[in-house]
Amino acid sequence: MSKKKTENTEETTVKEEQTAEVESQPAEKAEEPKDDSTEKIKTLEDELASQKDKYMRLAAEYDNYRKRTSNEKLTIYDDATAKAVTELLPVADSIRMALENLSGADPEIVKGIELVSNQLAKSFEKLKIESYGKTGDEFDPNIHNAISKIDSEELGKNTIAQVFQTGYKIGDKIIRHAMVQVANCD
Repeated sequence: MSKKKTENTEETTVKEEQTAEVESQPAEKAEEPKDDSTEKIKTLEDELASQKDKYMRLAAEYDNYRKRTSNEKLTIYDDATAKAVTELLPVADSIRMALENLSGADPEIVKGIELVSNQLAKSFEKLKIESYGKTGDEFDPNIHNAISKIDSEELGKNTIAQVFQTGYKIGDKIIRHAMVQVANCD
């Protein structure tokens, strides 16, 4: 029996040593997956940050595109309106000259031309076309075209003395510069 006990004890000791080795190995392996999973998490977080950055850039690019196309549409509308109105301006000038030169004409004719003039003015108003360049206004070389100058004691410095052709604009876009005579300019 004592021999068996010794063998059993030796076997038990050998088994305990093997068990201790096996237990120590999984503990080491358990630590490795932790390091591995930490690396995977960091990699995934980096990838997520990269994808988020790409998404944000794409969203900003789309927003810029939307704003740019919206502004282009407005510009195209203003340009098309300006081009169409440019063709109508000689008619507006003719009506204005007719009204100025009908001092002794039949009142019915004058009334008819005034009606046409008012309709044209309302049409321009609907299209947001503004006329400018009236006698007494201050001269602005950005929107007025000075074709002559005059010295006058009645008018102030750089004042429009006479309008030869009315100017028109849509918003800030000049359709036609006003042709004017400027008083007391240097």
